[in-house]
Amino acid sequence: MSRLGKIARRTFLIGSAAVVGGVAFGVWQARRELENPLRPEGDAVTLNPYIIIDQSGTTIIAPRAEMGQGIMTTLAALAAEELDVDFASINVIHGPAAQAYYNGVMMGLSLPFKDYAVTDFQDTVKETVGVVGKIMGLQVTGGSTSTVDAFEKMRMAGATARETLKTAAANQWGVQDFEVATENGQVIGPNGQTLSYADLAQAAAAIEPPAEITLRPASEWKLLGTSLPRVDMVGKATGTAEFGADVRLPGMKFATVRMNPKRAGMIRFDASAAETMPGVEKIVDLGDGIAVIANNTWLAMKAAEAVEIEWEAASYPATTAALRAEIVKAFDTSANSTMRGDGDVDTAIEGATEITAEYHVPWLAHSTMEPMNSVALYTDSSLEIWSGTQAPTIVRDKCAAAVDLKKDAVTVHTTYLGGGFGRRGEFDFAVLAARVAQAMPGTPVKTTWSREEDMRHDFYRPAASARFRGLIQNGKAVLLDGKIAAPSVTRAATMRLAGFAAPGPDKGHVEGAFDQPYGIPNYRITGHLADVSVPIGFWRSVGNSFNGFFFDSFIDEMAHAANRDPLEFRHELIAREHAPSAALLDEVAEMSGWTGSTIDGVGRGVAFTYSFGTPVAQVVEVVQEDGLIRIQKAWIACDVGLALDKSIIEAQMISGLIYGLSAAVQGDITFADGEAQQYNFPDYDALRMHNAPQVDVRILENNAHMGGVGEPATPPSMPALANALFDLSGTRVRDLPLNKEFDFLL
Repeated sequence: MSRLGKIARRTFLIGSAAVVGGVAFGVWQARRELENPLRPEGDAVTLNPYIIIDQSGTTIIAPRAEMGQGIMTTLAALAAEELDVDFASINVIHGPAAQAYYNGVMMGLSLPFKDYAVTDFQDTVKETVGVVGKIMGLQVTGGSTSTVDAFEKMRMAGATARETLKTAAANQWGVQDFEVATENGQVIGPNGQTLSYADLAQAAAAIEPPAEITLRPASEWKLLGTSLPRVDMVGKATGTAEFGADVRLPGMKFATVRMNPKRAGMIRFDASAAETMPGVEKIVDLGDGIAVIANNTWLAMKAAEAVEIEWEAASYPATTAALRAEIVKAFDTSANSTMRGDGDVDTAIEGATEITAEYHVPWLAHSTMEPMNSVALYTDSSLEIWSGTQAPTIVRDKCAAAVDLKKDAVTVHTTYLGGGFGRRGEFDFAVLAARVAQAMPGTPVKTTWSREEDMRHDFYRPAASARFRGLIQNGKAVLLDGKIAAPSVTRAATMRLAGFAAPGPDKGHVEGAFDQPYGIPNYRITGHLADVSVPIGFWRSVGNSFNGFFFDSFIDEMAHAANRDPLEFRHELIAREHAPSAALLDEVAEMSGWTGSTIDGVGRGVAFTYSFGTPVAQVVEVVQEDGLIRIQKAWIACDVGLALDKSIIEAQMISGLIYGLSAAVQGDITFADGEAQQYNFPDYDALRMHNAPQVDVRILENNAHMGGVGEPATPPSMPALANALFDLSGTRVRDLPLNKEFDFLL
């Protein structure tokens, strides 16, 4: 995170804009001017993308996508805090697809640094790498980066607007800027006179902003640090919020797709039966599948089922067992990375006890509540698309290429997202919608995937395997040597997005294992990449999701081999490396009343993972009831460095926990004859209200840097549950999902 305080104007492009009769204010850091995405009407002038003020009030442009994580509220609060407006009065909308909304933090995630020990120099390098995100126009919501990226951008937007409005008022009153103040959308003069922001907007548009802007210190914050009412909740509670599936346009047609479940091409198809169904308008050949356009979605789906199709075979091994065998083979290949190589793991240590373990996790689907969909309107010269996307600029560019238009001819409207978890960072669902609409020019077409298509054509979290070896001497961990094998998500994703595979060591492949704050003197983690072509993508917490399970499970095994309390064992190792993380273990111990022992019929497990800049410690409690296991309670302690809205952080911690527990208990995509065998929620379910645990969350602010909150609670949830089951039963499970070994209340 950059330094706070005064930021010289020369490092920013600051300005204001009249937009549809109002004025937009904002700021974005750049060394050269970026194209402004706002398109004002008439004689209005626009210079930047963040805040609109008109006679109806203040609208704040959110540069990141709202998919249930509450980011719109936090982004709006950052700007509103400095702008000095009544939070209840503002309107918040998604920004258009534009380079100006680039994510300057995302690229820094790829650097091979241990977040818990980032130096000032490394922090500067991470900021510098953010320029790549600007050049690429990387307008992406993901990696738990939204708040960190926006922390100064949005506050500077609000502060710039505030100071310019003050100058406009001071000019009218014939006083100095320092003689006026602001409050609740008004400028207040030295004699108590007031002018509203709306009345000052046009005059402010012509004023050069001050050379320096001073951001308000935290001691003066009114909004930040408090729990605000979420700006998206009224619409969602009343059914008026617009998700992609809700978009309705005049004359709209409805479509669905049916694609090769073996993720290959199509040999032939016979649509004669579907074409005769009343209301079916067109069958579209997509190359590796078909689309049906009809006068309603249900009819389109029924017609798609009626099409007889002969598919090509899969290019990858046809069964789950064969796929696992390919992944395990990667252990015999040269390591792609050795991101942690402390001490010497190859030297024998006299008197030490050796333990080894091998772990496996399955393929996982994203299973968003809202299936993939987009609405598209194509003409020979333009494309307009409405989509719940985490990556608007990528969607714009990929759709433009798909229908042979220039990207400037494509307009992307970002709707609310009915869950993302990384899946909506892809572009396939939008591109297919664009191609379907191209088959019916001049007519808006909504393309909605069936749940079955959504589940079987996901970009899965890859299956992965790990082999660990450790040495215990005098009750202490003195050596840990881990090897991780899996297909590379980073390489697969960059190949799709940019047309090339990212070279060099793959940090994402080993994150959650190499970068943990454990003071083990001999500590090595190597990554081995498996060449398996099952489509894979970013899944909530990415590599941390499987490495968190591998690494912490092995730490737990080492603790028991040392005859030590698992929490105390972790605390001793972590305290050597990172005091804030050790404090989290103290906190979760106090929260849960941890004693290190449990009564019969009750099991408790502790786990810890540092990811996305945020350390998270968890304790999970399970109970045996009527022959079934129920996850009864969970305690979460996290350290986000700076908590801007604790209610949103708490919600995300619980969400990440439940997402991870659901995967740990029953998440499993299996393959037969090259096809995923899970079709819908009965085959791939999540925890429900009756079997989800009671959760207590505590939020600390001791960490040196602000961390993310959307993903860090997922990695430790899986080992915490597995460790609790070991405490309950004495059975150590190293192969997820856990329902293969235990009977849960489901």
